[in-house]
Amino acid sequence: MNIQEAIQNAAAKLAASGVAEPLREASSLLGYVLGRDRTFLIAHPEYVLSEKEADELQSVIVRRAAREPYQYIVGKQEFYGLEMLVTPDVLIPRPETELLVDQGLEHLRSSESKRFCEIGVGSGCVTVAILVNEPDAQAVALDVSEKALAIAQANAERHGVADRVEFRSSDIFSSFNSAALDLIVSNPPYIADAEMSDLQPEVRDHEPHLALSDNGDGLGIIRQIIQDSPQFLRLGGALMLEIGHGQEPDVSLMFDPENWAPPNVYQDLAGIPRVVTARRSA
Repeated sequence: MNIQEAIQNAAAKLAASGVAEPLREASSLLGYVLGRDRTFLIAHPEYVLSEKEADELQSVIVRRAAREPYQYIVGKQEFYGLEMLVTPDVLIPRPETELLVDQGLEHLRSSESKRFCEIGVGSGCVTVAILVNEPDAQAVALDVSEKALAIAQANAERHGVADRVEFRSSDIFSSFNSAALDLIVSNPPYIADAEMSDLQPEVRDHEPHLALSDNGDGLGIIRQIIQDSPQFLRLGGALMLEIGHGQEPDVSLMFDPENWAPPNVYQDLAGIPRVVTARRSA
């Protein structure tokens, strides 16, 4: 079986299982198996796969046809121009979350100590991206999952910022007692339990439920973060949260004017309100 035949056969299997863009995914998975880039696949359609390569391709196509995310199969995902390691223990980094990094960097660059905390660090993509792009920043990364913390640590080491971040096992702020932070960032579990069944199989059946939903209305953890954050922020320090579609009105009302300046809301590239920010005012 040559490259052209392998891609056609794999794409047909992926299409039959409902995978979007099956031809592109088949090509990407073949490139992963062969350790070759797209240019090689295009330039050498006659290349004949070895028996081992054909078996490996069959294995990954079966996994993808079962709707296992491509990123978990290859073990990585690009985020903010950085290659992040990912496993089924962490959410797959998404482009819309880069907005959280943009806003975090903008705030830290005008701050004094440049010390921040991320709640629910997951793969570490947000914290690592901020540290890579702001060399004076220092971070504390919290997560209730020890396995997620291990992945985040690996990504911090991979990108040379591990010496500027402390990883700590913590359920929100349960194991955290530092104060006077310049910034708190979080991409919390915000999908309502009632909406989980409507998600794509790749998300619903493979990404960690703990990082997706609070098993309630999707606002419970957001509410607790907003309530508890003032005690850890300096005056003028900011809280930045990624939120789900349609949550902006409810989330904005959670910021008590006795503690917070009026929040700002930023839209992602699809025009969806995605990041809510507010500064501690008292």
